[in-house]
Amino acid sequence: MHTLRLKVNDKVYNKLLGLLGKFNRDEIEIIADTSDFTKNQKYLAIELNEILNGTANFIEIEEAEQRLENVIITHENRI
Repeated sequence: MHTLRLKVNDKVYNKLLGLLGKFNRDEIEIIADTSDFTKNQKYLAIELNEILNGTANFIEIEEAEQRLENVIITHENRI
């Protein structure tokens, strides 16, 4: 499967979505290109490359749980 990024003029945007909507999800999936999506995609590509290159830093599950707990506590204190 291939992924395309398109810039579409407002005048034809709805027509293009209508055309693409005629295909089923197995053939074409519309992925919203938000800045978060793009940022996360780049971040995950870097992380994957570190794992594949053997340069990634791994942590024990206990440390990961503690980090998550700290994030939750910090978030709860902000509310």
